[in-house]
Amino acid sequence: MKGKYKILLASILLLVGINNLFAQEVKMISLEEAIQLGVKNSKSLIIDQAKIDEALANYSKAKNNKLPDLKLSGSAMALSKGKMNLEMMPNTGNSPKPNSAFMGSANFSFPIYAGGRIKNGIKITEYLLEATKLSAENDKTAIAYNIAQAYNNLFKVNQIINVLSENLKAAKERDKAFLNLDNNGVLARNDRLKANLQTSNIELQLLEAQNNFDIANVSMNLLLGLPVETQLQVDSVYIQSTEDSISLNFYLEQAFKNRKDLQAIALQKKAAETQSKAAKAHLIPTIALTAGYIAADVPQILSMYNMANIGIGVQYDLGNVWKKNTDMMTANAQIKKIDAMNDMTQDQIQLEVVRDYQAYNLANDKIKVFEKTLAQANENYRITKNKFDNGLETITNLLEADAAQITANINVLNAKADKSLLYRKLLQTTGILITE
Repeated sequence: MKGKYKILLASILLLVGINNLFAQEVKMISLEEAIQLGVKNSKSLIIDQAKIDEALANYSKAKNNKLPDLKLSGSAMALSKGKMNLEMMPNTGNSPKPNSAFMGSANFSFPIYAGGRIKNGIKITEYLLEATKLSAENDKTAIAYNIAQAYNNLFKVNQIINVLSENLKAAKERDKAFLNLDNNGVLARNDRLKANLQTSNIELQLLEAQNNFDIANVSMNLLLGLPVETQLQVDSVYIQSTEDSISLNFYLEQAFKNRKDLQAIALQKKAAETQSKAAKAHLIPTIALTAGYIAADVPQILSMYNMANIGIGVQYDLGNVWKKNTDMMTANAQIKKIDAMNDMTQDQIQLEVVRDYQAYNLANDKIKVFEKTLAQANENYRITKNKFDNGLETITNLLEADAAQITANINVLNAKADKSLLYRKLLQTTGILITE
């Protein structure tokens, strides 16, 4: 019976293990895939799409103004017993007293000339629609960079975990060797405890790194729209996808050519200039082709059918002759404001490109220094370890050399990851982080 219980318990544990295995999906993801997924599931871009839909509705509304209007109306009325005199008939004192009336009409109007109001109105809304789309593209680039930041954090913490795990394994092996030396009276117990303390410190650093990885993993899942329990694996080639041989002038040219915010400002200016043109039409009358149909029936009084009309309608607001053209004043003020915004944006773009380009080059220089420091730390540890093995160095110096080696490894990995992120920042500033 005990054997059966053991088999049953083992089966339960196996099922629990399988359930836990399938409960957490492991997903290998590259930065490019992360950006595509994050942009696709971004909640911020849903708001931008709503703005685009609103601008599209305004554009469709402006286009509707060049289409004809056709209005139908009809009414059926109950009449009270009031007094009625028909001038066309002699007053006999016995005039008819209708108790109802029926009327119907159809009115058609087609704009022929509106002084450019309709055409310019369509252009204005079209420019604003395209400007809204460009603003959404600019937001998309900013979201892509935020995803790159989150990916970079995940990559760095993952690399730190790998370094600490390898060092913890080596430290535990060292502790075993030192324990044997202590038992054999070759190593002082105090020295062995110093080594144990450093091993514990590495364990604490590893626990903290694993906790940071879990937080970064959840943050990344939320950005990408994935289940929070998904375990992400970052691409190891992430830190290799950079360019070092491109000049500053190239990035400046690309920025002025591709920055969506700058293009949106240009379209906003076109809209304001078109608004100024449209405002000049305030002194011009509007002309439309009109047509209509009327039918009426008042029992005992009037029957009227097939009464159609067609003609030309002219509308002119004489008040515009002495009123100030506030629409033109507003449009001209908008043009001045947009010109100033354009100049400020160009200055800001130039500053951002230079700043990010220099930061990227500085990252390259830092990597060289950190790699040199790592080589020095490795050599220092090798020499210190050799002296310690020959009884010429203290364990304190050995442990310090080991700790310096760990720090130097982490610094190199962090510097390379930061360089990759700074490269993406430069691409965002240039407007080419997302090319599709």
